[in-house]
Amino acid sequence: MGDWYERQTLGLLPERAARRWGPREGLAFQGTRWTFAELDARVDAVAKGLLALGIAPGDKVALWMVNRPEWIDVMFAVMKIGAVLVPVNTRFRTEDMAYVLGQSDAAAVILAERSGPVDYLALMREVVPALGARPAPRFPCLRHVVVLSDRADADSVGWREMLEGGRRVSDDTLRGRASQVDPEQSAFILYTSGTTGFPKGAVHNHRMIRNTWDHGDRMGITVNDVILMYLPLFHAFGFIEGPLMSMIRGARVVLTEAFDAGHCLDLIASEKATIIHGFDTHYKELLEAQEGRPRDVSSVRTGICGTGMSSAIPIARRARQTFGNLMTGFGMSEVGIGVTFSFLDSTEEQCVEANGYPGAGYEVRIVDPETGADQPVSVPGEILVRGYMVTQGYYKRPEETARAIDEGGWFHTGDMGLLRPDGHMRFLGRYKDMLKIGGENVDPMEVEAFLMSHPAIDVAAVVGLPDARLSEVAVAFVQLAPGCTLVEREVIEHCRGRVASFKIPRHVVFVDEFPMTSSGKIQKVKLRERARNEWREAPPR
Repeated sequence: MGDWYERQTLGLLPERAARRWGPREGLAFQGTRWTFAELDARVDAVAKGLLALGIAPGDKVALWMVNRPEWIDVMFAVMKIGAVLVPVNTRFRTEDMAYVLGQSDAAAVILAERSGPVDYLALMREVVPALGARPAPRFPCLRHVVVLSDRADADSVGWREMLEGGRRVSDDTLRGRASQVDPEQSAFILYTSGTTGFPKGAVHNHRMIRNTWDHGDRMGITVNDVILMYLPLFHAFGFIEGPLMSMIRGARVVLTEAFDAGHCLDLIASEKATIIHGFDTHYKELLEAQEGRPRDVSSVRTGICGTGMSSAIPIARRARQTFGNLMTGFGMSEVGIGVTFSFLDSTEEQCVEANGYPGAGYEVRIVDPETGADQPVSVPGEILVRGYMVTQGYYKRPEETARAIDEGGWFHTGDMGLLRPDGHMRFLGRYKDMLKIGGENVDPMEVEAFLMSHPAIDVAAVVGLPDARLSEVAVAFVQLAPGCTLVEREVIEHCRGRVASFKIPRHVVFVDEFPMTSSGKIQKVKLRERARNEWREAPPR
């Protein structure tokens, strides 16, 4: 990390924040408020509970929960005792969750019983039918299921039961465990869709502290700031810009369970939020809600608006007119946030048509993806990143790791971009055949593989269709097995409740044959053309 940088561990951040800003308000959620000192005490209570359960250093702890204070408690508690946090997308369903639990070697999973209509405990029972059987056949490492509920039974541990067990763990025991955590050891795994058809777990250590501090500097975040956090905490964006930024810089966080544009605007006005973040999809909805019923949003000082792609530029420009000096940047789960980042005094053009200047400790190259040669200024190529925040590797995926990180330490993003004459980078799109649906990365190969698990589907190919609200939606081209019949509704129902909703195709097209290349590959370019010709703009479902 460099000799100048104080090596710290993520789990000790609440303790440090309590010493510096103990009586200051650190978090607000649905009308309840906590000081930094109270947040530190909550984290320690959960950490002791985990120790009482026998969570060992290096154990993987999956966290499947929508935004709420307990998410933050678990986040820091797991890393404080030297275990490894595995945040899980709350839109995942049985098949997705089963894969992550098994592939990550999770020793424990912590989940909220329910969020709105979604019964996560019931879904978990589908994933692990006999929660009390240890070890479960598909999940040999899984020892504990902790439920944020009073409905826990013999097959699981209730939240209060876990906390009560932690009361028997002494402060000295917790301090001793925390003191043994090495800042260079693995701290968390962020699962991100890849090109192989299954999510990959990007492993990171505690260097995320430096990453967060550095781009907090770019944004000038201080104890006087109020961060409105409606992004999901299981994403790197929310994980870093919400609880981590708060504990490092002393800013107050106003947390919401989910994103609702009208409610978020109300909170900006009532809580005097100074920092907001999001992709163009979030800002589009915020702008529409503000136009429908204006609120006082003059407190907003800055924030991140993901832009660069041509489709996002008009929204980014409108967002700056409404919300002020919004900044931009480029990052990924594998390399952290702020690989490139704009400055508070960057021009509007630099903030809406580019993605910022390389951050401290990062190197960025634009290369020809075929030859690997560096591209001249203003010539597009693949974005390569090197620096202290590049992932330690994909968990138990050595071949994928070797393909992504070359011998020189450069991470090959698979994304297209260019370096401008002013030194700022611009992100142009994806070389990989990845879809971006409402801010979520969706690997079409993963969706195709799941569709073909249906006995009537012989071959499936998934492509993206531009969408005004979600940036893209999925279109599935399906070839049925001989003698089988299906209709679009049946294909979609096959997906519901089993894969995340954003992965479910918006449209299904049945074909007798696919356009093929001479080497026997499906020509997805032609499928995209057909989808665009049939649906100029996908109507909202």
